[in-house]
Amino acid sequence: MSTSPSIALTIAGSDSSGGAGIQADLKTFSALGVYGASVIAALTAQNTQGVTGVLAVPPDFIALQIDAVARDLKVGATKTGMLGEASAVEAVCDGLERHDLGPLVVDPVMVATSGDVLLAPDAIDLVTRRLIPRAAVITPNLAEAARLLGSAVAVNIHDMEMQARDLLALGCGAVLIKGGHMTGDEAIDVLVVRESPERAHRFSAARIETRNTHGTGCTLSAAIAAGLAGGLSLIEAASAAKRFLADALAEGRSLAIGKGSGPVDHLLGRRGPSR
Repeated sequence: MSTSPSIALTIAGSDSSGGAGIQADLKTFSALGVYGASVIAALTAQNTQGVTGVLAVPPDFIALQIDAVARDLKVGATKTGMLGEASAVEAVCDGLERHDLGPLVVDPVMVATSGDVLLAPDAIDLVTRRLIPRAAVITPNLAEAARLLGSAVAVNIHDMEMQARDLLALGCGAVLIKGGHMTGDEAIDVLVVRESPERAHRFSAARIETRNTHGTGCTLSAAIAAGLAGGLSLIEAASAAKRFLADALAEGRSLAIGKGSGPVDHLLGRRGPSR
């Protein structure tokens, strides 16, 4: 008997060390029971200590990948991550206009955890004008939200809520600002939805002390896309994604992968025996 699993698509950059980008997205989709498809928008030479090189994928080939997926697979939700250059953003936006690829989760990746810049300055304007207005939800971290607004970085939950409401003016359906870089015992994310902007939804998890945080932003947005592809509402998907990331961070504390900021454990401890 055949089965038709939910399908989610990631359009992002490849991380050669496997902890972020396309690789993190596909691991997240699989862990959450969703079939993952991918469009690679950029290649990175990257490890847990930083990014040493970026190779842009030609926009025509990005378009070709999108068309190939869309003409064969019934995509339930799509997320975008690192796109790198303006030409890639254009190709992605054109592809999203050609095809129905489900609700869109935009992770406006601008800077890596290591501090490396991952989005060209001229691409930021295109992301703001063309990509974000198509999004069901955008998932900036504190620094990205401030960059998109041209304002100071939020320092408390009230600031996060105000900035989330301000970001709705860019045309997206909802804004989830990630508070992982804030201090305190709890890591709190704030979601504001266009239909009821006066109400802010807060998703909280105990802050986990670990150096293994590589790919956390990618993982959260991919988990939201997986939830949407599976039929969850946005609020349900965001809540489930927060729980998944908290578990991945907790399980990943003991991982010894790389010499820098290691990855979270997308498999949640479900690993085979060491040799």
